[in-house]
Amino acid sequence: MGNQANSRQKRSTSESTVEVHSVMVECTVTSRFAHTVMTSTALNKANSSQEIFFEVELPKTAFITNFSMEIEGKVYVGEVKEKEKAKKQYEKAVSTGQTAGLVKASGRKMEKFSVHVNIAAESNVTFILTYEELLQRKLGHYEILTRVKPNTVIQQFQILTNIYEPQGLSYVDAKATFLSNELLPLVEKTVTDKKAHISFSPTPEQQRKCPGCDGTLIEGDFIIEYDVKRDKRLGEIQIVNGYFVHFFAPPDLHRVPKNVVFIIDRSGSMYGNKIKQTREAMLAILQDLHQEDYFAVILFDNVVNCWKESLTKATKENVAEAMEYVKGIRDEGTTNINSAMLRGINMLVQDRQDNHLPEKSMDMIILLTDGMPNDGESNIQKIQQNVREAMGGNMTLFCLGFGNDVDYNFLDVMSKENKGLARRIFEASDAALQLQGFYDEVSSPLLLEVDLKYPDNQVDSLTTRHFNQLFNGSEIVVAGRLMDNDLDNFLVEVFGQGATVSDWDVLYPDEEYIFGDFTERLWAYLTIQQLLEKSKSGEPDEKANATAKALDMSLQYNFVTPLTSMVVTKPETEDATASPLIADKLTEGKTQQNSLVRYQLTPMSSSGIPTYFVDGDPHFMIELPNRNDALCFNINDTPGTIFNLVRDSISGILVNGQIIGDKKIPPDGKINTYFWKFGIIHQIFGVKLEITTQEILVLQDVHYNPLLTFLCSVDLLVTKDGKLTVTLKDSVKFIILLHKVWKKHPYHRDYLGIYTVDTHLLSPSVHGLLGQFYHGIDFEVTNLHPGEDPEKPDATMFVKGQEINVTRGWQRDFRRNWKGENVPCWFVHNNGLGLIDGVEADYIVSDLFTAV
Repeated sequence: MGNQANSRQKRSTSESTVEVHSVMVECTVTSRFAHTVMTSTALNKANSSQEIFFEVELPKTAFITNFSMEIEGKVYVGEVKEKEKAKKQYEKAVSTGQTAGLVKASGRKMEKFSVHVNIAAESNVTFILTYEELLQRKLGHYEILTRVKPNTVIQQFQILTNIYEPQGLSYVDAKATFLSNELLPLVEKTVTDKKAHISFSPTPEQQRKCPGCDGTLIEGDFIIEYDVKRDKRLGEIQIVNGYFVHFFAPPDLHRVPKNVVFIIDRSGSMYGNKIKQTREAMLAILQDLHQEDYFAVILFDNVVNCWKESLTKATKENVAEAMEYVKGIRDEGTTNINSAMLRGINMLVQDRQDNHLPEKSMDMIILLTDGMPNDGESNIQKIQQNVREAMGGNMTLFCLGFGNDVDYNFLDVMSKENKGLARRIFEASDAALQLQGFYDEVSSPLLLEVDLKYPDNQVDSLTTRHFNQLFNGSEIVVAGRLMDNDLDNFLVEVFGQGATVSDWDVLYPDEEYIFGDFTERLWAYLTIQQLLEKSKSGEPDEKANATAKALDMSLQYNFVTPLTSMVVTKPETEDATASPLIADKLTEGKTQQNSLVRYQLTPMSSSGIPTYFVDGDPHFMIELPNRNDALCFNINDTPGTIFNLVRDSISGILVNGQIIGDKKIPPDGKINTYFWKFGIIHQIFGVKLEITTQEILVLQDVHYNPLLTFLCSVDLLVTKDGKLTVTLKDSVKFIILLHKVWKKHPYHRDYLGIYTVDTHLLSPSVHGLLGQFYHGIDFEVTNLHPGEDPEKPDATMFVKGQEINVTRGWQRDFRRNWKGENVPCWFVHNNGLGLIDGVEADYIVSDLFTAV
């Protein structure tokens, strides 16, 4: 949960005009079902009305069930509606000029809910948000995650969690990323056999970073982990108010041996950090294989390469040999997912036919890719069909989508059609740990093809009761409605490859400790989640029926799901009538298009042709005419450093650039750096160009007829205004501008700018500081607010699975005018960190004509 309430006015150095009086997070967990209420009260201390924000982060797996605002004694309550009806209400408000907005943005584990209202002078507002979720057991525990971002010292701050587990608690642990030795004693934890009470209530003084300052120490994740006792019985059935829930996670089962084929994308788009982190993760994963497991490693780009032609037993010697192979993975080529998948499936099928694999073992494929199929079969429906038919329901597919450019929905559906699941791997420094963490979750199967059987005449409305596998550290949950309360003959049986059991303990949770109809709401939550999964795959009629039923239940139980929206009507103000806010639920494969507020931002003037350039200090610019917008960033490094700007192994084109600094340190102490030399290679024709502020050199590979090859492959056009146009045959065009500086200038030197056009002619595997953007980039901008410069507001950008701060500024485009034209853009700080793949140091090369 991130929580903040603040003013839209520019923050002054004087006392803030908004006081966040209290923030309260109260979580009640009964039998893994968590009900969380977040309450925040803020006071407008100014002598005029102003906007106050409420912003929280909640788990992606949760459904919002209620939101209300209390302003001057009047309560404004949210209403859950069908998404299309809510959207029409929203669009009507926008068309009448009202500030309708909402409210979503997605992070890694969390999604953001934010709202703002206009509050009269000396008035306060109380925001209350409620959400619910069924906690999932992973790696042997349940996790309650609360994200804390108050941004200022709070008068009354409390996180309060009460857990009641009728099975009994085996352990409870509370921790936080921000807990220092001084704050640690403030976490109060009381645990009895079945109940736990955890609270954290620092005083304003304990929250402060330093005496008398407003900065707060309380920022980060507050995490509670726990598990329940499982030592006596093989399963627990709990009954409340005519609904039952059955938890199945038997202890002490032996793991089932697995046969796993790792299929790894090594195409050009995996360039840099991605391929490095994949190597790192695979080396750790291979070491974790059990000796009774069998495994294979397949690498693919436009061609498919297998380490060995069949699966290999995971002996120490074989694992060591595979690790040496993995260390040699390099990125190149395009992406042929279809051929790679069919090769891996056929390998498993053949080994099964040859009795090469243990009879009682699990066959699985783990696919890692970061891009769209763009070589061989590229129709994703056809690929899904090919994989489904080849697997024949006999193996499990797990898909890992690396980064934001991947078609996550494609991987999600393909996994679910083949008994598995997909997971997004976020581009960040811990990507290797994410890969390992996912593998840890699925690496130890305990039971296969699990069926749970209940008395037909005693239950109905059951949630899913067939599960393809049960992994060590996870849990199967089934819920349903009881037709009568005669439980004397309530026989439950579980069948699976590995065990058949029928030993249960029926519990009636103590009414004193439960919240109302929790079993019914747990049943509804689980049913809706499973219907939403069914709506993604299967026959059209099945998908339509699942969607319709999930919508009806979402409305009945007041859940904000991907099919519904919550409409909150803001109070009227002096200059506007009441207007609705729309809260939506995000899915992993889809980002929210609507920003929180509509802003008056100057659009970029563009011809509609995307241009990518570096000019100035050095300033990188990515124009996105399809969005009428642009992104920009600076790269700062030591003069003399050479950076890779463009690298396309398919087209054989490479562009590197060297930076130069000022003649001496200026009075302000800041040395400017510029590009002064570029090296351009057309490898197919063996042509190299070295372009500096003084000369243009053409270098030719000795194997080619120099003059003929040069004339056929490169066209150079120099104009008197200092513009060089380099056109590479059937490919990209570079425009290089020479900026002349007064020779006697005490600090500055001549420098170059490089502009690229016709970038669509390069392959999808193109990369480099500029090249990685040639095929577009997805991002969303929200939470626009005043920055240090009144003319350059700051905002939050969601890009590549992470949240970064950006500033609305501009850069100069010198192509049409020697004075330059201002192009508005979102400026990404810290050398483009979060926008570029990896960090700027990953793009440093040793020579003007060498690749990274």
